[in-house]
Amino acid sequence: MFANVLGQLEQPAAAPAAKPTTSPHLLKVAAGVRQIQEKGEVLDRLLKDGDHIVEVDPDDVAPSSIPDRFDGAYDEAAIEEIATSIKERGQIVPGLIRPHNGDGLPYQIVFGRRRLAAVKMLGLKFRAIVRELSDEEAIVFQGEENANRNDLSFIEKCAFALSQEQAGYRRDVICASLATGKSHVSEMLRIATAIPRDVLLAIGPSPEIGRRRWIDFADAFAKRQDGAARIEQALVRDMALAGSDRFSVALGALKAEATSGAGQSAVTEIRANGFLLATVNYAKAGPKISFTKAVPASFVDFLNDRMEALHSEFVQSTQRKNKG
Repeated sequence: MFANVLGQLEQPAAAPAAKPTTSPHLLKVAAGVRQIQEKGEVLDRLLKDGDHIVEVDPDDVAPSSIPDRFDGAYDEAAIEEIATSIKERGQIVPGLIRPHNGDGLPYQIVFGRRRLAAVKMLGLKFRAIVRELSDEEAIVFQGEENANRNDLSFIEKCAFALSQEQAGYRRDVICASLATGKSHVSEMLRIATAIPRDVLLAIGPSPEIGRRRWIDFADAFAKRQDGAARIEQALVRDMALAGSDRFSVALGALKAEATSGAGQSAVTEIRANGFLLATVNYAKAGPKISFTKAVPASFVDFLNDRMEALHSEFVQSTQRKNKG
């Protein structure tokens, strides 16, 4: 049955389709194999060029000179899942390293840093292709492999582009490493330059946030001299926020306007039992409530069904106060 599923992945489009399996487990495994095939495009090309896979001690591999991910991607918790997979099935996809003379280490990682961290955690050898590469060739391979895997967020790509420019790489090298054109790279550099790196790290990679919203964020940040302080204050209130929630809270802090109401702040929180449910941003156009991802849609529907009754209760309460 499993062979039948794999056979479907390897058949050309014109070949008659084999009878599909209905097993959820086999379909999941087949999807994993397909992902491995998609991730292996750069490696396949390297192997066709005559390179071969070796096993090296992880301690003999120096880090890359240009980071392509935010620091949190290499936390122990982030590596644990990869380590579990390697422990169960071995390191299926090799990394790429190059001979290296600095730091007293014989090799330097080109791509596969999370796999390298995982095997080091497990006390195993690191399976990798060794190739002589110049600095420019290495940075292009590093970026190209991530582009094929499509798992870098937009803002991580922006920061990767800026790190390359600050290291002195030419614009055409940056374009090649990100597999995009000069106008797009210019826009990415503008965004990464407009927002301090410590602010970006505080927000995190935000994989669900794309180009347009980051442009909006960069423009909003440029309009506020206290932008970094406002974002830090907003994010410190709830460190458990993740992903797009952290981005939304940070953007809300930038766009919030001070209000004239006594005791009312520009951004307030709605909490229940210690959990953050929503933030309220007081802007000139009117207050706006933003629910966090922890709030299920059913609760929002529940609240919406009772909004009219709540508003009536508020009006009656206000009238009683005015009469008193």
